[in-house]
Amino acid sequence: MLLGAVLLWALNGTVTRYVFEHGWLPLAYGTIRYFAAIVLFWIFTYWRERSFWIARSDWKLVGTAAALIFVNQICFVYSLKLAHASIVSLLFGTTPVFIALLSVVFRLGRLQRSFFAGAGLTFVGVALIAAGSAGGFGSSTKGDILAIGTAFTWGCYTVTIAPLMQRYSPFRISSIVLAVGWIPLACISVPQLGHQHFSFGWKVWLGFGFAIVGPLFLTNIVWFKAVAIVGAPRAVLFNNLQPFFGVFFALVLLGETLHPLEIAGGVFIFAGIALERQFRREAPAEVL
Repeated sequence: MLLGAVLLWALNGTVTRYVFEHGWLPLAYGTIRYFAAIVLFWIFTYWRERSFWIARSDWKLVGTAAALIFVNQICFVYSLKLAHASIVSLLFGTTPVFIALLSVVFRLGRLQRSFFAGAGLTFVGVALIAAGSAGGFGSSTKGDILAIGTAFTWGCYTVTIAPLMQRYSPFRISSIVLAVGWIPLACISVPQLGHQHFSFGWKVWLGFGFAIVGPLFLTNIVWFKAVAIVGAPRAVLFNNLQPFFGVFFALVLLGETLHPLEIAGGVFIFAGIALERQFRREAPAEVL
């Protein structure tokens, strides 16, 4: 179950890049995709829990999480519009570092020395990837920056919903947060929705369907059920594989290539993740 969820998440970047190359506009894609996923989440959550109740005192956190999802989706779709899916996958591997740093900023835990070594390696990897991108401040470089923004906002979102996850199911949180975050996304997507055509081939529609059911809906159910069985520490180890498989799918299915500096950057990011995970094993439980 854990490996299946990781593979679906990893394939998402490749599929999204593919549909963008074949006619989908980024914001139109994000808005329609999220609306369909919200419908699925609401149906599933109501069938499972018969309630969407959130305490009034928690709505500030819900609003913050929704705003972060809104920004995260803008960064996500435009990073894959402007940069290769393989590079976006590599840069998304910096997420654990951002989560750990944010945990310290908000006094949720302490950092061990191994973390700083891992963070240093990770950011060296980011610098190498940036150096390997197209010269000048072109589309690829902008995509790299947005990919880092995707990782950072996802890290912020993860830290924000942690208290909510202690009081509500992940399905209820996903249902509410996605719905609230979808509203501003839909508003800014109106111009692209007006210009979006829908005369796609079956492969594009298959990819779009996968992007809704797989990485948005099904993975959340499978992942949290698996975590409940094996525990969070073991699940985290599987999640380390996501950037690797993301690069693999992009290279094989899209025929992308990596610059030697980008390959070196990926090696540094993976080394940094390994050290960062060592930090997590040594850290107090409340940091996880």
